[in-house]
Amino acid sequence: MERESTIKNVYFLGIGGIGMSALARYFLHEGYRVAGYDLTATALTRALEAEGAEIHYEDNPELIPPHMRSTEDTIVVLTPAIPATHSEWAWLRNNGFRIEKRSQMLGVLSEGKLVMAVAGTHGKTTTSTLAAWLNRAAASEGSAFLGGISRNFSSNLVLGEGRRLVVEADEYDRSFLRLHPDVAVITATDADHLDIYGTAEAMVEAFEEFASQIKRGGILILKEGVELRFDATEREIYRYSCDAGGDFRAENIELIEGGHYRYDIVVPDGRIEGCTLGILGKVHIENSIAAVAMLWAAARLEHKALDYAAVRKALADFGGVKRRMEVYLNTPEQVYIDDYAHHPEELRATITSLRDIFPGRRITAIFQPHLYTRTRDFAEEFSEVLSLTDRVIMVPIYPARELPIEGVNSELIGRNLSVEWELVERDNIAARLEAMETDVVVTFGAGNIDVVCGDIARVLRAKVK
Repeated sequence: MERESTIKNVYFLGIGGIGMSALARYFLHEGYRVAGYDLTATALTRALEAEGAEIHYEDNPELIPPHMRSTEDTIVVLTPAIPATHSEWAWLRNNGFRIEKRSQMLGVLSEGKLVMAVAGTHGKTTTSTLAAWLNRAAASEGSAFLGGISRNFSSNLVLGEGRRLVVEADEYDRSFLRLHPDVAVITATDADHLDIYGTAEAMVEAFEEFASQIKRGGILILKEGVELRFDATEREIYRYSCDAGGDFRAENIELIEGGHYRYDIVVPDGRIEGCTLGILGKVHIENSIAAVAMLWAAARLEHKALDYAAVRKALADFGGVKRRMEVYLNTPEQVYIDDYAHHPEELRATITSLRDIFPGRRITAIFQPHLYTRTRDFAEEFSEVLSLTDRVIMVPIYPARELPIEGVNSELIGRNLSVEWELVERDNIAARLEAMETDVVVTFGAGNIDVVCGDIARVLRAKVK
């Protein structure tokens, strides 16, 4: 964003969110004073404080720093997770502050850039993070606002040379409709966020509107099987898949040592042979193809050639994203993996990958449902997919922005499982695992289950002889 002469301060409501914290880091880097509120202290908020942000954890307008109480030199950035009853938000509204949603600010910051946006109900974070890494490692340029902590960059913010900007285009609250990308990937349009959209059809319509906002002369890359109706005039459309055809696809896939895969990536004008990805899971082959397709499309718009050798090396060097099939322990005796999956199809993809990687081994899934509404809307689907494991530990629902709904709880999923299951409080999980036989353990959820990942890893590591 071209610096406005009067704005010196940026105040964040919900500064600890993964997308919000990337924006906060950007403004700190640009020399603005940054402060904000969040509900609880986390590793992200502590990192921001170490970088210079002032953060408090009580909803109290009096805690807004004195130097950020003037409408003349302060702008406010808001996450949709903040409820309308929030007293700081009310005070800022009533006092005439300029308040921008995160998506609005992201739209402002993308002006003048070659925007590479990743949208879809699954796979956004890994695909966008990999696209950012490919830009840096294979094209020596590019910036990014990411929805997770990249292991290669140790951050959710990437600042680099050139016009390329990778952004994760979030469908929640229709936020992605603030973007007008040059290149866009849509990974999936499965029903989700029905508390916002009401129906699956309404959500698909939002994706169609997003696709229609791709700039004239731009490129849309759709996962094979995703069907959208929109005005495609003066836009190129391509398809991708793991192994189901398309303009971008994988061929000659083989499982190799350590649970990794070797494969060729077919692009419209050639083939990148002998690719391996630095992270586990067949599901990520598909994400890598989408990311390579984005790089190919950006090079096409810039009239450049794609460096196949550099892409091949960058894929092998990709370190992944925290909480996306993050491996804590991988031995013949004990395996522990943590994953952010919180939708039935995301769970299915990860569990299927684990079955391929660890054939014949016993999988224990630990699942913390995210949101009462999502649990209510997809209870049957969650039960079906979690039954693909051997045993399930259900954790109470993480409510996030929601109030409880009568009759909606983790038992709603558990009682329809076809495998052994039990309900365990989050802080008791490690002790429960210590007392039971374990083999392959995976934690799932988008809430705060990651707080106990270290304890779980310690318990399971102690079982390795």
